[in-house]
Amino acid sequence: MRAMLQKLLNHLSPLGLRPYLSPIRKSSFASNAATQILLQMEYRRMVREEKSLPKVSEVGFKVYSQSDEDGILLFIFSVIGASSRQCVEICAGDGTECNTANLILNHGWHGLLVDGNRQNVDRGIKYYETSEQTYVYPPQFVCSWVTRENVNDLLQANGFRGEVDLLSLDLDGVDYWIWEAIEEITPRVVVLEYQDILGPDRACTVPYSPDFQASCHSTKQMLPNYSGASLSAFTKLARRKGYRLIGTNRYGYNAFFIQEGLAEGLLPTVEVKDCFSHPKVIAGRRDRFPVIENHPWVEV
Repeated sequence: MRAMLQKLLNHLSPLGLRPYLSPIRKSSFASNAATQILLQMEYRRMVREEKSLPKVSEVGFKVYSQSDEDGILLFIFSVIGASSRQCVEICAGDGTECNTANLILNHGWHGLLVDGNRQNVDRGIKYYETSEQTYVYPPQFVCSWVTRENVNDLLQANGFRGEVDLLSLDLDGVDYWIWEAIEEITPRVVVLEYQDILGPDRACTVPYSPDFQASCHSTKQMLPNYSGASLSAFTKLARRKGYRLIGTNRYGYNAFFIQEGLAEGLLPTVEVKDCFSHPKVIAGRRDRFPVIENHPWVEV
């Protein structure tokens, strides 16, 4: 990624723009909105000129996301373009560390952010209402416990229907059943958290319950183990809904799906089995999976 940014700077130098970027510290380089826009323009130039594009695994960086999802999403939407610049994030926390924040704050997207914790939502509302980037028209922030029975009503009540650019799901719970139930919106891209410790072979999820609560068994990090669904389960559901898997974040727990027919020659489909090589994933399957292996998983 750094090599690509350096290449971008070299490309911009003849245009007289490099002096304006040089004072930016390396630690803040990716978070600068102008720099991201220039990087976006470089990706688009590569597409126009039919240059070889980097892999999804090579473009990630963190601004507001948990890991490197911000860079990956910038890359994806640079390639496929944005139609409505609308995004929906379910289980957004307070909106300061999530997958839609960078698009909202640095790229002018409009979002619906949903969380079941009132304190999170109150903090998020205050944050976006006072942010220099969004105070004019902040995203909609809603406090609601999301179930498959209410998710479509929730979307419709807040004016989100039809095609949107991005849906992000990270409930640490019944994510599979929520995505399966969503009909009110048709996202062009879906990013969601899967349960990496289940490995590539099993297509399974926790059983549905409207009040499901993740259980934690890891004494070191209190990571929710019995929750969510496997990547194979989500990929099967994605195919039914008209999506294909194009990559994961660097640590192998957030997956990116894109609508069938979009950028098929530019963003190739990846195989589930190729998404489980990171040492974090290997350690989790070794140490955490045995603790919840015999829990009541549902094959799908």
